[in-house]
Amino acid sequence: NGQRRLRQNNRHMLKIFMPGSLERMGDGWAHSIRVRPVHAKVRYLLEQSDEWDMEDPGTPVSAAHVGFAIAAFSTRHFGHIKKLGAAYGREERESSMAVWRYSGYLTGIPESILYDTEKNALRLFEVGRVIEPPPSMESIVLASSRINSAPLFAGLTEAPERRRLANYIAQISRALIGDEMADRLKCPERVTRGALLNFRYANLVDTGINRVNPTRTKYNNNLTTILGISAFDDEGISFRLPDHHHAEESSKW
Repeated sequence: NGQRRLRQNNRHMLKIFMPGSLERMGDGWAHSIRVRPVHAKVRYLLEQSDEWDMEDPGTPVSAAHVGFAIAAFSTRHFGHIKKLGAAYGREERESSMAVWRYSGYLTGIPESILYDTEKNALRLFEVGRVIEPPPSMESIVLASSRINSAPLFAGLTEAPERRRLANYIAQISRALIGDEMADRLKCPERVTRGALLNFRYANLVDTGINRVNPTRTKYNNNLTTILGISAFDDEGISFRLPDHHHAEESSKW
């Protein structure tokens, strides 16, 4: 279900930044609220299973975990997209942080552990990294599924194309998160020297070509394209919930 999870996560991220979408009953508001019952059901399913030790790792998908995640989503991506060649101003950074903070509040993160500034978010992220245990086998499988599902998410169906894109994603991911974390997640070993520079150069060339030729269809209107392949279901947002703690045994949700 890696491809479907990618579509859902991507849809949520895009929707919360749409104008007016976080107003009450807007799509971004609904997507954020939806996270709460999903997490609650996951906690319940794991607690009822014999595969989770509540005494040792504690409550799964806790408010602390979600607070840690929102700190990463809101602030870590600034560093990553800057390495990939994006540029943004102070107002854009502050606005983005505010959007993520409100979305996090809607997902149920208590204000006591919800960041209020970018500096605070970075601090929360670093603290979370220190106290979190090393990546487990489940974390490794999850990371691998994300890399290998991305080509399907991009619409590639032929094995050679999928393999090439997955290898490229693995290379860029390793360059962004560093060799230490990449090795812990068993990310395929790739030469990363110059990878980000090449990415920025290719993106700069594409941007220049699009400016000269606005009718070019391969790269223009990317937002619409991403929204199109990120849809939940034909009928729109789904509020179905998982019914088994193993994703492959759960009904579609």
